[in-house]
Amino acid sequence: MMPLRIVHAEAATGFAGQERYIFRLMCALRERGHHVQAICQPHAQLTTELRRAGFQVDTLYMDGPWNHLKGLPRLVRLLRQGGFDVVNTHSRRETLLVGTAARLAGVPLIVRTRHLAKPVGSLLAFTRVPKRVIAPSEFVRQHLIERGVAPGHVAVVPPAVDFPDPMPAPVLRAELGLGPDAVIVGSVGVLRREKGHEQLIEAMLPLFPRYPHLQLVIVGGGDAALEKLRGLAAATGLAARIHLLGARSDVPALLPDFDIFALATHIEASGTAFVEAGAAGLPVVGTRVGGVPEMMREGETGLLVPLFDIPALTSALDDLIADPDLRRRMGQAGRRFCLDEGRFTRAALGERTEHCYRQWLEELH
Repeated sequence: MMPLRIVHAEAATGFAGQERYIFRLMCALRERGHHVQAICQPHAQLTTELRRAGFQVDTLYMDGPWNHLKGLPRLVRLLRQGGFDVVNTHSRRETLLVGTAARLAGVPLIVRTRHLAKPVGSLLAFTRVPKRVIAPSEFVRQHLIERGVAPGHVAVVPPAVDFPDPMPAPVLRAELGLGPDAVIVGSVGVLRREKGHEQLIEAMLPLFPRYPHLQLVIVGGGDAALEKLRGLAAATGLAARIHLLGARSDVPALLPDFDIFALATHIEASGTAFVEAGAAGLPVVGTRVGGVPEMMREGETGLLVPLFDIPALTSALDDLIADPDLRRRMGQAGRRFCLDEGRFTRAALGERTEHCYRQWLEELH
C-alpha cells in the first residue's frame, strides 16, 4: 500500500497525557512508513518534543478570533500544497481552525480524536468539521453516538503505553526505608479532586490498624492538592504511613515496589494508569467509571467498585492486602492482559489508527 501523508494538529501547550498520546501515535505511524508532520503553537512543549524527534512542525498561534482569521489562509495554502490524505485534530480549538482549513483545502479525510470522558456539548467539532472520530474507549464511543455521531463514523482505538524494556530496578522501598514485609498500596495520577485520592485515603483508614506493615504511597504533581493531602494525612495521625511523593519522572522504577495499585478516579476516558500498573505485574483496584473497566479484566486482573462507595473500596483493598496469592495471580494476569497480549503497545496504536484511516478514506473516495 502507498504511504499516507498525515498531519496531526494540537493547540494545547503542555505535555501531559493527550500530548504524549499524539507523540506516540506520530512515532508509530512514521515507523509504519507514513509521512507524518504536525501543526502546533510555537510555544507548545509538543512542538519542542516533536522537533527533537525529527518531525516537521509548522507553528502558528491558535488562540482568539484574530489568530484564527490570520492563520486560516496560511493553513489552507499549507494543506493544499502538502497534498495530505489525513488531518487528525485532538481538541476543539484546532479542530475548528485546522479542520476548517482542511475542508477548504480539500483534504480527503479529517479525523477528530476525542480524549476526554466529559459530556460533549456542541457537535460542531465532531460532525460538522471532521468527517470521522476516534475514541479511546467504547464508553466514549457510546457517549458520542448518544449525542448524535453516526455509529459508523466513530471507532475505538485504545491508547498506548510505553513499557520500559527491561523494567528498571525498583527504588521505592530503599528510598522510604521500607522492608520486604511492608505491604504497599500505590497510586499514580495527577493530584486533582477527580482522581479520588481523598476517597482512597478514607477507604484505607480502617485498614491501617488491622495491618501494621501497611503503607500508602501517592505519586503525582499538583501543588495545591498536595498540600491539602498532606493536611489530611496529618489529621489522621498516619502521616508516617501515608507517603506523598509529588511528581516523579521515575514512575516505572516505583511501580515494581508496589503490592497493589489503586485509583478511586471519578471519571476517565480510558485510564492508562491502570494499564501501566497491570503491565508492571500489579493487581489493580479502581472505580467502575468511564473507560476504566476496558483497561482491565474485572475479577481476573483486579477489582472494581462503585464510585464513592468507600466501604466497597475498603473491602476490595482488604481482600488483596490479606491474600498474597490473590495478588500474585491477579498481577500475573494483568501482565498478560496489558503487556504480553500487545493490545496497548505503540505498534498496536499505529496499526489500528492506520486501519481506521484507510477504511475511512475508502468510504469517502
